[in-house]
Amino acid sequence: MSALMEETAVGDRVLEGGRISREEARELYRLPLQELGALADHRRNLAKQNAYDGRGSEVVTYIVDRNINYTNVCNVYCKFCAFYRTEKDDDHYVLSLEEIDQKLDELSAEGGVQVLLQGGHHPKLGLDFYLNMISHIRGKYPQINVHGFSPPEFNHFSQVFGMPLREVIEKFIAAGLGSIPGGGGEILVDEVRNRIAPLKCNSDQWLEVMRIGHELGLRSSATMMFGHVETLDDRLEHLQRLRDAQDETGGYTAFICWTFQPENTRLRAETVTSSEYLRMQALARIFLDNFENLQSSWVTQGPKIGQIALKYGANDFGSVMMEENVVSSAGTTFRLNARDIERLIREAGYDPRRRSTWYQLLN
Repeated sequence: MSALMEETAVGDRVLEGGRISREEARELYRLPLQELGALADHRRNLAKQNAYDGRGSEVVTYIVDRNINYTNVCNVYCKFCAFYRTEKDDDHYVLSLEEIDQKLDELSAEGGVQVLLQGGHHPKLGLDFYLNMISHIRGKYPQINVHGFSPPEFNHFSQVFGMPLREVIEKFIAAGLGSIPGGGGEILVDEVRNRIAPLKCNSDQWLEVMRIGHELGLRSSATMMFGHVETLDDRLEHLQRLRDAQDETGGYTAFICWTFQPENTRLRAETVTSSEYLRMQALARIFLDNFENLQSSWVTQGPKIGQIALKYGANDFGSVMMEENVVSSAGTTFRLNARDIERLIREAGYDPRRRSTWYQLLN
């Protein structure tokens, strides 16, 4: 521990597990990376020490799931996205139930327990399309949780269906929706959102979907994509809004951050280094004192940095992710199977355990 941390109130507060302010977070951000990582690792152990029969600090979890992007048609044209297509593009698609079944048969064969359903903002798909898709999956694959439809999608549904947001979410739950992913958060600062995705829902609308979902009994993850046009203060505002929301609802299961992947996108930004990724994840672990779980982002950073992230505040290695189309469209493609993930976790000195969407151990 440096003299700076030993002699300041913020250092004591971090070590004791206390809440820090944004001003104190800026102070921590300037620390040497290894020192910040050590503080984050300490906070990780505090957060998990009572989990899993007292073995939480020794355990690193992961989940076996699959991303299914049911359509790539989207009319919000985000500058950071290389995945979307318009209906005029030859390679646009909407998956049939038979195509989804084939993907879920493969997931089931691997012992998968979750499907992440996300798509573009298709302007013509109606309510029945979504309800039929969810109910079909839940009926045929009851062991697989539908973790689906990010807040921007729900705001899009409300507009296209001409239906109040709460009613839309209620209908999706009745059809079998089990939880909501934290996608589309980017940075929860409207000045930033207006620059990178002006047609997507604003920050208040993103948070409102999650608040309603939590009120209705759903749990959700929360995310941050950084390293494009935002400032450090914007990142801290994002974390502040998530922490405030978690204070209100307690409905967030985990936080995941990753860096913007610039290849094949219209948004130009200097590629963020792995050290900056580790710095922000460590800072998030300390700042988000009411989030029990933080997920390593090997999908964007690669397996080795994903492994190192376990010493920078992460207690979860994310997903086997049998299929991933959005990040890979931007030029970043990493693949790991369950054996690879368990090996990386063991090499880092932890006990690998499979989990459910709700961070319950399965083995």
